Formats: sequence, structure tokens, C-alpha cells
Amino acid sequence: MSQYIFFSGKGGVGKTTMASATAIHYAIEGKKTLIVTTDPASNLADVFEQEIGHKITPINNVGVIHESPLLFAMEINPDEATKEYKERIVGPFREIMPEDVIATIEEQLSGACTTEVASFDRFIDFMEADDYDVIVFDTAPTGHTIRLLELPVDWSKHIEESVKGGGQTCLGPVQAMQESKDKYDRATALLRDTEKTTFIFVMRPEELSLYETLRASRELETIGIKSGEIIINGILPEEVCEVEFFRKKYESQQKVIKETERVIQKPKRYMFLRDTEAKGIEALKDVAEELFGKVKSQE
Repeated sequence: MSQYIFFSGKGGVGKTTMASATAIHYAIEGKKTLIVTTDPASNLADVFEQEIGHKITPINNVGVIHESPLLFAMEINPDEATKEYKERIVGPFREIMPEDVIATIEEQLSGACTTEVASFDRFIDFMEADDYDVIVFDTAPTGHTIRLLELPVDWSKHIEESVKGGGQTCLGPVQAMQESKDKYDRATALLRDTEKTTFIFVMRPEELSLYETLRASRELETIGIKSGEIIINGILPEEVCEVEFFRKKYESQQKVIKETERVIQKPKRYMFLRDTEAKGIEALKDVAEELFGKVKSQE
């Protein structure tokens, strides 16, 4: 079993539901589990029907061992993560640098790039900790996730370019960046370790979703990260397709499923379209039972 499980996929494919059900599955098995979202549009709190926010929060009514909860969740707030990251970078310089230099550093750390790095830095902290048996990452829609994972890949080039540009980067001063290099290198090694890390793409049985999954999977492989599984979510059961509209939809879905099986040689899980929204612990337990009973290996 992998210690780190990353869920990714296009927005609206049911990624958060699948990630939440997976976290519940491992907690019920008796494993101390954390689910973390780096998606600014995440609805973990809605799915679990309790307040979560930018703090590690125990999830009620899932699993307990020795009177301690087994499932925890956190919604990484990009603004809070950025604030914490900036202070970690700038803090050590406050007592040794003049105010105008500090102001320059803070200005360099005000771009969108810093927000992305801050979220990435935050979940690296989770990967380096040894507090949980399983950590499930519900990541932002695919393109954003891949940008995060590509960030630490070519450090020497990035450092060299930033030195030419005056010694500043969206990661902070070059000195601080070099100090972070080992941390990011360890994280990248973990991401590439298929014994410890699994990437799961969630898709719908639709052509655009298949295209997005293929593209993202190939992009990850170019940086040495192999996706482990595919979940095809939202499949219409044939028995409900007597009406012509649904019959055509069913046939279209089946065509995409066959194409997916042909072009993606990975284990797959198949999830039927549900007639109700998966919210609350009991509904997520039902999803988990279906999810972990339906896997087809394909080498």
C-alpha cells in the first residue's frame, strides 16, 4: 500500500468524492489517515458535512482506535499558506537585513508563482512528516497540479537564471532557495517512488475527459512520475437506458470506455453514476465499498 495517494483530474469529474471515499476506506481499515486538499475550489467541508478549514481537523464518526480518531482533513488555504511561506523565507533575514532589502524580498514574493509554491511547500511538509499511515492529496485540477510538480525539477537552471536576474525568484532569495533544494529533492524522489506514491486520475467517460487524462498522464511521465490508476466515474447503467436520450449517452460512454482501455494500460476502477449527491459519512462509505470492489488490472 502506498503511503501517499494523489488524486487529480479535470474539474467536475468527482475527484474530491473519490479522494474522500478512499480516505474513509483506509481509516475504516484501522489506518491513521489524513486527506489534504490543495484545490482552492475544494468542497471537503461540504462532502464531510463538517467545518474543516486551514487546520488539521478530526473527522467525526469514521474510525477510532484507543479513543483517538483515525481520519483527519485539512483544506489548504492558498492565502494562509502563502503568508506562512513568506514568513518562513523572510523571517531569518529580518534581523540582519535593512528594511528596504526586506521590502524588496517581500515584493518579489507577491506573485502568483509564490502562491503555487507555498501550497506545494505545505504538502511537502506533510510528506516529510511521519504522523500518518496514509495521506490522500485531493489536488487542484490537472494543469495546476502538474505546474506544482514541475517546479522543483530543474533547480540548477532556475537558480542560475535567478542569479542573472538579480538574485531573486518567486521562491525567495537564491540563498533561501538553495537551502530548500534538499527538501524539494526528497519530495521529488518520493513522488517518483511507485512503492510509496500512487497517482490516480479521475475521469468521466467522455472524449474531452479522456484527452485531458492522457495529456496529464504523459506530462507527469516526462518528469519521471507514473500515474498508477484510472477511475472512470459517472457511468450510466445499461438497465436505465430505455429512453432514447439515455441510450445514446450510454453508447457514447461505452465507446469512450473502450478507447480508454485501449490507450491507457493502467489498472482501472469503474463507478456508476449515482442518483444522489455523495455527501456525509454514510454516503461516502457506500462510495468506498463500490470503489474498492471494482478494480480491473491491465498491464
